[in-house]
Amino acid sequence: MVKVYPVILSKDGEGYVVRIPDFRSVTEGKNLGDAIFMARDAIGLLGIELEDEGKELPEPYSRTIDKEDGDIETLVDVDFTEYRMRHDNRTVRKNCTIPYYLNAEAEKRGFNFSKILQEALAEKVGNTLR
Repeated sequence: MVKVYPVILSKDGEGYVVRIPDFRSVTEGKNLGDAIFMARDAIGLLGIELEDEGKELPEPYSRTIDKEDGDIETLVDVDFTEYRMRHDNRTVRKNCTIPYYLNAEAEKRGFNFSKILQEALAEKVGNTLR
């Protein structure tokens, strides 16, 4: 799911302070490119945390945007599904049951059960980011 959020960039010495009103968050970057990267990263991280807590993502422009002279207002897009696939690499243990003969044959051939299951699940859910 892709959403686009407004951010406010304020010059601060050599870098930029980045305000993300919809998430009530602030980050910073060394230059404009880094500031945009940091904004996207912060929104992605905060978004998947909200999803994990069963909360709704804020809608873009859900909060008032206060700007001062010289501030830059821009938009940052975040694909939350892609962000999760790239950054949420926690593993979970799953117990599954397979027929004995498949287990015996797979072990004889030295198959990695976890890898095969991951590949099969990724194919089923359409994950192209392995």
